[in-house]
Amino acid sequence: MAQPFLEGFSHRPATGADTDEIAALMDAAIGELQRGFLSPEQITVARSIMGLDRQLIADSTYFIVHETASGRLAASGGWSRRATLYGGDHSTAQRNAALLRMGADAARIRAMYTHPDFTRRGLGRYVLSVCEQAAHTAGFTHVELMATLAGEPLYRACGYSEIERIISASTGGIDVPGLRMGKVI
Repeated sequence: MAQPFLEGFSHRPATGADTDEIAALMDAAIGELQRGFLSPEQITVARSIMGLDRQLIADSTYFIVHETASGRLAASGGWSRRATLYGGDHSTAQRNAALLRMGADAARIRAMYTHPDFTRRGLGRYVLSVCEQAAHTAGFTHVELMATLAGEPLYRACGYSEIERIISASTGGIDVPGLRMGKVI
């Protein structure tokens, strides 16, 4: 499973020093890229579950992609050997730090974000490929993720299949749909 090369961009594992930059990228992506898929009220509710998960950074399974020329953070995403399927640090209901079993459980693809200034350049595919290869190298044979409606077309195009549709967040009668998807790697 070869990792693609994306000219003009470089990736590396995120560190604790990157958290402010990652949080700003996520905030911009949530606010802008979910429009057209979710109402403003649903975006507000989605923010209650979406965002930075420092466990991924601590586990060295979260990657950031910078544009080489400007040094700007363009995209981020990770994978996990832990049971949590989705959610940031602040969304405690979905969190489960239990380790998954290689070869039996699906690794998790987590927290995929592209800055709105860098969409439609192949960065989502690039980060996804980096994560899939890292999970495969670690001994996992398949992956799962929780897709937003905005992310669903990318994941389908990259070979992911629907497992189930759920309500990923709900507050005050406002529901945010999610789509659990999987793929053999």
